Amino acid sequence: MITLHHLRIGRSIFTVWLLEEMGLDYELKVYHRNPQTFRSQDDIKQATPLGKSPTLEDGDIMLTESGAIAAYLVDRYDTDRKLAPDRTDWKAYAEYLRWLHYPEGSVFLPLFLRMLQAREGDNPSPVYKAFADGEVPLHLGLLDERLGEMPYILGDTFQAPDIGISYAANMAERVGEIGPYKNLKAYLDRNMEREAWKRAKARAVE
Repeated sequence: MITLHHLRIGRSIFTVWLLEEMGLDYELKVYHRNPQTFRSQDDIKQATPLGKSPTLEDGDIMLTESGAIAAYLVDRYDTDRKLAPDRTDWKAYAEYLRWLHYPEGSVFLPLFLRMLQAREGDNPSPVYKAFADGEVPLHLGLLDERLGEMPYILGDTFQAPDIGISYAANMAERVGEIGPYKNLKAYLDRNMEREAWKRAKARAVE
């Protein structure tokens, strides 16, 4: 039985979305943030020492890290390869891996710094601001250009990396950065209309 440890108001909602896209049976254990610090509380640390989510349990297997969880679920359970190319096509599979890990590996940090700057008010750290000022448009511009050429990040069909890219686009929208990137905004809006996303949002109480 698959169990997903989900900390509310965070990235693990996108793992719930993947599980819904795949039509897998799973148990969802929901945790709440500390209202003062907005960090996880001690209850989730019983499931994972760092108190982070998503954390996935599948029998005697335990996984953390969104990209690793997505790769595991697709490789093990997506037997029809609806959400990923077949490994016999190494060029397509390499491109799939690139975009599967891109959200956490590249674009998340600049957007996270933007989020922290918003909490700092009128005096954000000049070092972090300068970094984000350069990196945010670099990444959002890359995504916007690519999504002007194709409806999904790998081409004509929705695949697993689109969930992570939607997460990045969602972050960009939340920090007020998505406005100039019309293709990225249209892509996010399109993906938010998927029935699996709507089921995930309802089930995870986001």
